[in-house]
Amino acid sequence: MTETTYPEVPVLVVGGGSVGLLTAALLVHHGVPAVLVERRSGPSVHPRATGIGPRSVEVLRELGLDTAVDAVAVDLRGAVGKAVARTVVEMGAGDVVTVPMPAPSATELDTTPFRLRGVCAQDRLDAVVAADLARRGADLRWSTRLVGIARDAEGVDVELEGPDGRYSLRCARVVAADGTHSAVRNALGVGTSGAGDLGKSMINILFHADLRPHLRGMSFATCTITTPEAPGLLATVDGETNWVFHVACDVEGGERPEDFTHERCVAVVRAAVGDPGLDVEVRSVLPWRPRSSLADRFAVGRVFLVGDAAHTVSPLGAFGLNTGVADAHNLAWKLAAVHHGEAGAGLLDTYAQEREPVAAATLDQAMRRLADPELHWGRGPEADAARAAAGVWAAPVVHLGQRYDSAAVVDPRPELPSTVDLSVALDGSPGSRVPHAWVDGVSTLDLVASRWTLLVGAAGDRWLAVAADVGLPAHRVSAPWLSDGGALLVRPDAIVAMRVTAPVPDPARFLADVLDQVLARTAVPQALAGRSGRS
Repeated sequence: MTETTYPEVPVLVVGGGSVGLLTAALLVHHGVPAVLVERRSGPSVHPRATGIGPRSVEVLRELGLDTAVDAVAVDLRGAVGKAVARTVVEMGAGDVVTVPMPAPSATELDTTPFRLRGVCAQDRLDAVVAADLARRGADLRWSTRLVGIARDAEGVDVELEGPDGRYSLRCARVVAADGTHSAVRNALGVGTSGAGDLGKSMINILFHADLRPHLRGMSFATCTITTPEAPGLLATVDGETNWVFHVACDVEGGERPEDFTHERCVAVVRAAVGDPGLDVEVRSVLPWRPRSSLADRFAVGRVFLVGDAAHTVSPLGAFGLNTGVADAHNLAWKLAAVHHGEAGAGLLDTYAQEREPVAAATLDQAMRRLADPELHWGRGPEADAARAAAGVWAAPVVHLGQRYDSAAVVDPRPELPSTVDLSVALDGSPGSRVPHAWVDGVSTLDLVASRWTLLVGAAGDRWLAVAADVGLPAHRVSAPWLSDGGALLVRPDAIVAMRVTAPVPDPARFLADVLDQVLARTAVPQALAGRSGRS
């Protein structure tokens, strides 16, 4: 390490991709002056993912960014989700097989307060989040890479190299969001397990070309191009002039990523479109390979792994980015609670306890789909039966229905009551995401507003009085998952921390004990022992 030491940083986020940016945004949102470092000169212009799941949209809503992200999303309402055609020209002429955008059922529409109008490419998401961080005065250090890290019981020393040379920072904690080949994870000696590399090596070509004359009004999320001259997958960025095309790189046959020169990529795009004279601007070329891996540990002392540093998810199902966002959402409020002195350091142990099983289950679900994509895309009774036989959960359950089991939940219920029906899975059980319900035109998720919140039943006057005495936001809710005399205590990440189904003798003491347990302020709150009416 160098001799230069700068003031301590409460939380350092390493990596400025989508998950790193959202980690920083959530920390700032919770009042933690985080620092983010990224080796690139700014947010990536090359989108990797385009599917922002419903839980991620809820996180964006919590940050006040849902409208801004929706504005840069491609409007695919009523459009095609997946298409198969020989070329774009032939697709526009009607020679195409299509699968509609997955339409949420009536019950799914009642499970979340807001949905994007279509897909949003990752570079557009990153631009919105980075701009908001800049407006908030966040400390974003671009063109800065981590070159060393050392831990002790009191903090983490990192050595960074930026535009002005090398320097050291003393950090209370570090969040590694630095990708599949995480330098932080490798420096900590954390291994990975899982299938590893999957399928063929791929080349992701980001290009600009006006395809509207060929599409003739058709819009889609992805199109599998089958022409032998350039088979691959075309994905929309803006649905008009910006696109990505994924084509295989035959490494086993001696091909190398560097063989995909600008000229070759232009020729590949023209062949896939079916227009040899198409005006094409290749903006970026990115080699990649599908992968499935899980870090052996998500936390090592004061260092935490999120996103691809913790897990790399095979692409079918659009679970990868969204699992990383859920990591950030789980971790940020806990880091903030410890930073502000509201919780004991033991609360941070629950990050790995909660996220590791969920990430493992998500990887499993993605791999099951990889064996047969129709398990994800198929609709109707036959597809439902095939999913059930293959152990494939409905995608909304993977995104929104998974549950936590840790000391940060009182009497958790980790077993899913349904892997098919999301409305059944979201039943108000401890460890699950609080159900969405409208209360005087406001969603229960919006009522939580990043704070501890008490939701009480119709006969919950005593709960309301106690909450007012201690300054805890509380709201009366009429819903089947909340009994008249019961209450739900909801964490800042909208996870149910405690549910009671009947009045308790001393609600003030009861709430205090629950918060002490969940926030790791005492080892074992004795007042919780033997309480009746909890579920």
